[in-house]
Amino acid sequence: MKILLINVSLRPKSEKIIFPIGIAYIATAIKNAGFDLIFYDIDALRPTDEEIEKYIKNTECDVVAMGCIVTGYKYIKKLCEVVRKYKKVPIIVGNSVATSIPEMLMKNTKADIGVMREGDITIVELLRAIENKTSLEEVKGIFFKKDGKVFFTEERELISDLSTLPMIQHDIFDMSVYLQKCKHSVTEPYPMEFDKIKALPINTARGCIFNCTFCYHVFKNKKYRTRPIKDICAEVKSLQDKYGINYIQFLDELTLYSREQALEFANGIIQSGLKFWWVADCRAGLFGEGDLDLALKLKETGCVALCYSLESADKDILKDMNKHITVEQFIIQTKILQKVGILPTTGIVIGYPKETLETIQKTFDVCYDLGIYPSTGYLLPQPGTIMYEYAKEKGIIKDEEDYLLKMGDRQDFTINLTDNLKKDQIEKTVVDNLKRIADKLKLGLDKEHLLKTGHYRQKI
Repeated sequence: MKILLINVSLRPKSEKIIFPIGIAYIATAIKNAGFDLIFYDIDALRPTDEEIEKYIKNTECDVVAMGCIVTGYKYIKKLCEVVRKYKKVPIIVGNSVATSIPEMLMKNTKADIGVMREGDITIVELLRAIENKTSLEEVKGIFFKKDGKVFFTEERELISDLSTLPMIQHDIFDMSVYLQKCKHSVTEPYPMEFDKIKALPINTARGCIFNCTFCYHVFKNKKYRTRPIKDICAEVKSLQDKYGINYIQFLDELTLYSREQALEFANGIIQSGLKFWWVADCRAGLFGEGDLDLALKLKETGCVALCYSLESADKDILKDMNKHITVEQFIIQTKILQKVGILPTTGIVIGYPKETLETIQKTFDVCYDLGIYPSTGYLLPQPGTIMYEYAKEKGIIKDEEDYLLKMGDRQDFTINLTDNLKKDQIEKTVVDNLKRIADKLKLGLDKEHLLKTGHYRQKI
């Protein structure tokens, strides 16, 4: 059975391309199961709409599968329409665009089946059921149309032991594209000459121990699971042997979550004998006053930057976000990392209901004083979050599909949930402050690039 798996491009105009770990695990599972995999990488190829339609029309397949985060709903809907125009085959959709809006996906798109949450095992069982023409109702973790309604099968258990996951088959992808493009997301200052950087991302965990009110991912409210450090190091070694990788981007919702785990992580890298540079996400408050030695050990392993989000410097907004951090913790951690030479990077979210010009200013002042250029985004309520339900209750989101079709990135001011501020007031305050920080750090950014630049442009 031939499976056409499509990697959607969420930012078709962006120069940056990140290796798609999520769909890579799915592609690996499909191929390992013995199916004839046809992989169409729209994000790497960046074809025109006409070229996409021509490819789909001319490619023989028995099933089409795709998926992305919910902000890409408009791309999924369009692709499903193109597939259905030429193919009478099952269309499967996964990731959070399926998990968070199953009814809307079934009602308003040409998709036939949705995969909930973790798809590694589900996709194989689903394809076997399609191949053997057995009942889909026996496949856990999916939904589909039945008798005019959306039918949900039994929820699938999460993979408890991530060490059972197979290593990603990178040769499914055109790695020359990713080796060329991934390094453009590497944090400055570079640890070596830019042309010598060979960067790729790796996942070390699934889920997050926190439950922020603005954040959605397919493992929300599910158990946070980590991979053994020996497996992570084995994957690094494999990438070094195959592609000469010297820079790893640990791309997780959360990589380092406690002092004990961070120490184990560092010791595992040291014991492996591997040499590489790396960046990761951690929680604010991971490092306290007495944790200089821990930061130094991470630096010793090749850590060049850690990202942890401030989000807001206002304690009431932080409470509404369910962040469980304080500004004081953020400041202490930042100063420790700066002292040992690890670049601290952060993100902020502007636009909670209690936001005022004063709270915005306070948030940027913290970043200015610490010398951090923050990756700045506006509150973008996503289905499955408390803030999305809030926006619906307040009548700010009236037509849900219309809202999803207009969703962009967090840098796009899609919706205003503040109580008393106008959009132009907020945008002016944000841009003025980003320019102020950019000028202090001598980044030389023009107004067009202030919001889109993100934390990777700052200097230590």
